[in-house]
Amino acid sequence: MTELFAHWLHITQDLNSALIRKDRFDTLLTTIREVLCCDASALLLYENQTFIPLAINGLSHDVLGRRFALAQHPRLEAIARAGDIVRFPANSDLPDPYDGLIPNRDSKLQVHSCIGLPLLVDDQLIGAITIDAFDENQFDGLLNHDLRLISALAAGGLQTALLLEQLETQANVTHEALTERRTFSDKIISRSAAMQTLQQQIDAVANTELSVLITGETGVGKELVANALHQRSARASKPLVYLNCAALPESVAESELFGHIKGAFTGAISDRKGKFEQADNGTLFLDEVGELSLELQAKLLRALQFGDIQRVGDDRHIQVNTRIIAATNRVLYEEVTAGRFRADLYHRLSVFPLHVPPLRERDDDVVLLAGFFAEQMKAKFHLSSIRLSASLLQKLTQYAWPGNVRELEHAIKRASVLAKSRTQSRDLELTLQDFDLFTSDEKAVSATHKQQKKESIEVPTLGLRAETENLQKRMISDALSQNHGNWAATARQLDIDGGNLHRLAKRLSLK
Repeated sequence: MTELFAHWLHITQDLNSALIRKDRFDTLLTTIREVLCCDASALLLYENQTFIPLAINGLSHDVLGRRFALAQHPRLEAIARAGDIVRFPANSDLPDPYDGLIPNRDSKLQVHSCIGLPLLVDDQLIGAITIDAFDENQFDGLLNHDLRLISALAAGGLQTALLLEQLETQANVTHEALTERRTFSDKIISRSAAMQTLQQQIDAVANTELSVLITGETGVGKELVANALHQRSARASKPLVYLNCAALPESVAESELFGHIKGAFTGAISDRKGKFEQADNGTLFLDEVGELSLELQAKLLRALQFGDIQRVGDDRHIQVNTRIIAATNRVLYEEVTAGRFRADLYHRLSVFPLHVPPLRERDDDVVLLAGFFAEQMKAKFHLSSIRLSASLLQKLTQYAWPGNVRELEHAIKRASVLAKSRTQSRDLELTLQDFDLFTSDEKAVSATHKQQKKESIEVPTLGLRAETENLQKRMISDALSQNHGNWAATARQLDIDGGNLHRLAKRLSLK
């Protein structure tokens, strides 16, 4: 055991140094793997009847994005309930949560050793470590006494790492703060630098009363950011009320926002609270706020300025304490310049702007998200396992994802349905043939290449970036001319989001 204590002395020093969060968890797991000589291992956080991977070793990278609900994983449930070391026999009939998720191995882990170490602090489960070996006798020499010591040391290490995580985001941390592990609860699946910066900005503004304007392309997850802002604020115990402004018919928009009294208009058979009142002392999330009419913008501005509203048909003023979080995929300052959005409302909403980066700028987050959505489909179809082929994972990271996270989610769901239709097996593998979007993307790239090759006779070679920008300029200019300067019609013709077209045009100096 001397070697064991030497390992943990080293890890204790590392955990109290300036390591970033990811390094703390990886260091914990690396030490476990070195001490126990296992082929695959995972450090899991326990939260809301779910195990969340914090670090993995020897497992497919998409495991980091998966969420293992106890109700769907009996082995993990056994670890959570036992309160002590759990050894699973090689012939256990309980399905292994990592079946098919070990690279370069067969889809099923036929014979192997598996041990679960629950991590307890003051008799409360905060996490677990799972260790697997391909040799069924690999762990025979490990004594339960030693494993309990390792579990206790790992629990202390995990608690230290989580406390350091809290100290980085808030000034005063108590023991109870461990129940508020925000990074994992908010369901923002990410480890990229761009999203970590966004997480820090969310932490900075969440517990203030400032209005927040969330911007970003369609499908990036603006609603998740709004939810994170609410959950990390002092208003978390109060309602978060959602309103999609783009789906509001003009005739009922004012009533939806501010409510109405009985008889205010045909069909108003009783008094009704609007979204502002429903969100009193809580948060109102106005999605696609750029779609509101100018008349309604003026009324919204008054509510923000004075904190009072009037129901439709009522002369009385009602005081509300509602925090506003707004979101849009439009470039609002350009809408202000064009006269379609009030400048005073824009400045009132964007006290603290947050920009959600597109998926193509989030490093390998696409792999984590693919794992997350795949695990959801595994539960939906009651499968034993669902995995992503190595060639597919590579392609996922290369694709541009113009529809962002929403497109990825729909692609995984569609591919799962197609893959399931080809087999009766409860072990599913998603491959390239299940995804038609790559074929379409490659056709578009091929067409662009042919066009560039055709024009290279007349245009000197400027490099790929410059040539691509020249082509984009010509395509946008031609489409804009055909649509008589109408940018919305141009966006539809080019099959591109309007906000993205405005940003691209500005970058290409076309605006």
